[in-house]
Amino acid sequence: MPASELSTANRTPSTSVGYLYSGFVATGMVTTLLGPVLPFLTARWQLDDMHAGMLFTAQFAGSMAGVLLSSVILTRRGFRPSLVAGFGLMGIGVAALGFVTWIVGLISVTLFGLGLGLTIPTTNLLVAESSPHRRAAALNTLNLAWCVGAVLFPFIATWFVKIHRLPAMILLLGGGVFLFALIFASPLATIVERRDTPQTDATPRGPRVQTRVLAILGLLFFLYVGTEGAISGWVATFGRRIHAGAGIGWVVVPSFFWGGLLLGRALAPLLLRRIREIPLARAGLVLATLGTCVVLLSKNLPALTAGVGLAGLGLAAVFPITIAELSRRFEGSASRFVGAMFALGGLGGATLPWVVGYVSNKFGNLRAGLWVPVAGCVILLALYLLRWDNGARVQQVDSD
Repeated sequence: MPASELSTANRTPSTSVGYLYSGFVATGMVTTLLGPVLPFLTARWQLDDMHAGMLFTAQFAGSMAGVLLSSVILTRRGFRPSLVAGFGLMGIGVAALGFVTWIVGLISVTLFGLGLGLTIPTTNLLVAESSPHRRAAALNTLNLAWCVGAVLFPFIATWFVKIHRLPAMILLLGGGVFLFALIFASPLATIVERRDTPQTDATPRGPRVQTRVLAILGLLFFLYVGTEGAISGWVATFGRRIHAGAGIGWVVVPSFFWGGLLLGRALAPLLLRRIREIPLARAGLVLATLGTCVVLLSKNLPALTAGVGLAGLGLAAVFPITIAELSRRFEGSASRFVGAMFALGGLGGATLPWVVGYVSNKFGNLRAGLWVPVAGCVILLALYLLRWDNGARVQQVDSD
């Protein structure tokens, strides 16, 4: 017997799953909010670059606290309170951002970062446990929704900037996000909580095996988010340095990465009908390694954009599959670990992009720093080639 089970009758209804996916589109917008609105906030509050950078620190700190808190709330109270609190904090933090002073603005950013930290792991785990026989496909669709929000938001922000109504956009986004808090607090959203059962002697997982699997999963979360951040955060700068001609074509280079990620997550549910999850993750990481090598070696924008697109396409399914592995291998107790795993992912996102800059400064060449995401893809592939443990492999085959 697994440590937790969801019968067919007890799965979260499709209407509520639709709310989760729609909420994740909004979550993608909030996650990428600071980039497009930073010039507006900098001018409004008369900030230098150092103080403007503190906004990203505030979002990261809030998100780290949120993902750690999510484990406590999920274990003690379940999914609904975490979703209500997460979307509520996001809505309040975002709505206030365009109308407050600098100090209150830092608090607002911390609040919506805290909301992101609560909402993202909770939604991923709920969708995974609501689809026990197709976890990876469901999580790919969910994270596809996040990508849609992340890709759309800069274009929406650009339109509001042109009509000089950016504060109105921030307020509308905050109000829309807060609406999801009201939905998840109401009977409109039917959320089925897990039914935990204690592990028995027949459970084929010992403490030593759990520790090994947790360590590997922790490394996967850390390296994936860090590698994604290192690529998306530095390719525009690299494109500017290798671009010999006039123009600002290098500005849109990161869009090719997110576009590849979007395409890959759209295709993954179809591919998972023919390919099992682990082989698909391995194939994706081979493609991502190839793409990051093309980025590293590129000497013009066409080669760079091709490499960035390949990297995004290859990485697309890896994160959802990793979450699916966490849910499957620790079914019933995954809520105890999901916060720590997402916190490790956030730590990777804060660390590896910085390492790229450090290596670049040390060697006086950003191309040297781009070895970091190449190494990240190689290590991720090596981890997915490992035989994690026999017991979990048997369970995976049975569940497939």
